[in-house]
Formats: sequence, C-alpha cells, structure tokens
Amino acid sequence: MRQAFQPSTSQPSSASHDSIWALVFGAWLVATISTLGALFLGEVMGYTPCVLCWYQRIFMFPLVFVLAAGLFPLDPRVVRYSLPLAIGGLGTAVFHFAMTKGYISESISPCTQGVPCSQVQVEWLGFITIPLLSVLAFAVITALLIATYFKAPK
Repeated sequence: MRQAFQPSTSQPSSASHDSIWALVFGAWLVATISTLGALFLGEVMGYTPCVLCWYQRIFMFPLVFVLAAGLFPLDPRVVRYSLPLAIGGLGTAVFHFAMTKGYISESISPCTQGVPCSQVQVEWLGFITIPLLSVLAFAVITALLIATYFKAPK
C-alpha cells in the first residue's frame, strides 16, 4: 500500500504550538513575578540590594521583555536569546546562595562596599531567603526554556 506524500512544514501543530506557548508564557510569568518582587523589596520595603543581587537583576529584568517578544507572535527561537540570561542568572544565584550558607568564603565576594553579600536580610519560615528565591526562579525559567527547546520543531 502506498502512502501519500506529505510535505514537512516548519510550523508546529496546534497542540504543539499551544504547549510551546504555555512553556514560554510560564517562563515569562516567573520572570515578571521575580522582577516585580525584586522591585517591591528594594523600592517599597527599602532593602538595599548587594552587588550579587544587582548582577542577578541584570540577568532577570531583560527576560521579561525578551520572553514577551517571543510570545507575540510565538517564536520558539526565543530560547536562544533567553536561555543564556537564565543560565547566567542561575549561576550567579547559586553562587550567592552558597555564600549566604557559608559554603563559599566571603573573601572572594564582589561585595566590597555597601551591603555584604553573605548577609541575610529577609528570612521567611526560617529558611526562605532572597537568594533561595532567586535560585528557584532562575531554575524554573531555565527548565521551562529547555523544555521549550526540546518541544519546538527543528
């Protein structure tokens, strides 16, 4: 029995398109909530960010705009622009978290003036700190972007 020829298209199917959009939207939502949270803690609550917090903001804040640009219209190639930001932010956040836990010496910290990077300014429920929230946000964004990469048509 002969099969009919069906040319391949670079457009994802409707179900695939929806799931890719949902993954990118999820990453955008986490980045937006993280950005608003950082701005709230700094501008409203008056917490002064340390140098490592500023570096993490440098990685997080552009993700809001880059991911939004990839949503309307959906462009799965947004992963190539946003994943390096997410991975760089994740690395910085893990370094900062390890420093607050004492796994990394403060002597190699870039915080020479102002708030020390090893100081914990906020601690909720006895273990939730700002560096931990940053690690979680960047890890979720990275995971969603990697899932988008593997789900998107090549």
